[in-house]
Amino acid sequence: MAQYAILPDQPVADMDAYVAAGGGRGLERAVELGPEATVERIKAAGLRGRGGAGFPTGLKWGSVRDAASEPGSTPYVACNAAEGEPGTYKDRRLMANNPFALVEGVLIAASVLEAPESFIAVKYHYTHEIGRLVTAQEQAIKADWPGADRLQIVPGPDDYLFGEEKALLEVIEGKLAMPRLLPPFQVGLFATMAAPNPTVANNVETFCHAAAIMAEGPEAFRSVGTEDSPGTMIFTIVGDVERPGTYEMPLGITLRELLVDIAGAQDPKAILSGTSNPVGPAGHLDVPCCFKALSDAGFGLGSGGFIVYGQQRDMVQIAERMAAFLAAESCGQCTACKLGNADMAERLGLLVRGEGTPEDVEEIKKRTEHVSDAARCFLPTGSAFTIRSIIDVFPEEFAERAQGVPSPPEVAVPVPKINSLDETTGEVVYAQKEY
Repeated sequence: MAQYAILPDQPVADMDAYVAAGGGRGLERAVELGPEATVERIKAAGLRGRGGAGFPTGLKWGSVRDAASEPGSTPYVACNAAEGEPGTYKDRRLMANNPFALVEGVLIAASVLEAPESFIAVKYHYTHEIGRLVTAQEQAIKADWPGADRLQIVPGPDDYLFGEEKALLEVIEGKLAMPRLLPPFQVGLFATMAAPNPTVANNVETFCHAAAIMAEGPEAFRSVGTEDSPGTMIFTIVGDVERPGTYEMPLGITLRELLVDIAGAQDPKAILSGTSNPVGPAGHLDVPCCFKALSDAGFGLGSGGFIVYGQQRDMVQIAERMAAFLAAESCGQCTACKLGNADMAERLGLLVRGEGTPEDVEEIKKRTEHVSDAARCFLPTGSAFTIRSIIDVFPEEFAERAQGVPSPPEVAVPVPKINSLDETTGEVVYAQKEY
């Protein structure tokens, strides 16, 4: 049996090539087995969402199906393809190389829920990926894939919060990317007081895994990875590494194997998993990349996007860039978030310029304790984790900046929001937006 994988080395040319390689069998099997058996197959595989939270996918699908059985409710499926977390690029790679698998995975979920419509929400500037998705859907319709004609591809803004699942639903409904109070499994698409319309929301990689699991079986998925975190994950690795890129690897691989041996990090000082987890110092390198192990180590797997910073980097400067990004991307609905992140970014900017004081450091710490008060989404919680952990792990650098020593300008860092990542050359282009 070939080793399990969902990301092909080269783009799948068309539906004929996809079917010739075994594509379409997952949807066929799901229709043949029916909703309940399909959910049990996903549960047996142990698939956990690859968008950051790691929630069991089969449990989510089954609970939404059960909730939608209430009179008046209509279930929907929403694919979160609005990848915008700093340090991530894997969903874009999947959409470019294997959009047929994504379409198939979404239609499998739609068959489980018996959903009248399903949606793939993607950032409008991902023009190449949108073109690939449109072609895949058109060919799926011609191939008579059930539900393909009721799938909509929804372009949306380049807002960071477009990738937050509650805000994603708002964009699908034609509104601004503003997070709601309740999650999709409670209040879904086109909901009313009488019809909550619970909705399954998963990211691109999760749906692609679902298609493979239905085609190849739970055993194939569990043939790699760990008991707690089976299967593979597509990791994005950027920053101070010799070979940045996207790598599909079995879960359980250590950070050292992934970042040093594969990506070529020479002497990592710090590792960030997006902006939603505490910083990982070099001491984490021998921890396995799986949900439980990284959580137990006080770090986090997130969506598999790792930003590596070498010994030459100033961590106050890193914290300032992250805080500035989060302050700019806050939607402003929660006062503690908008004001807290803005204040942290301003004070960190003073420290970077050598104009800050020890009192600024203490005020930043206080802000991390309250920035998430009454939060509608995870953005401020992530900023609290990230900013506070950088201060706690690298206190001597903050103490130095607070004594009037500015950050070295020659090692300035960008916000690691990836615009493009060339797998051939390894060139990474970050967002040009000023934060």
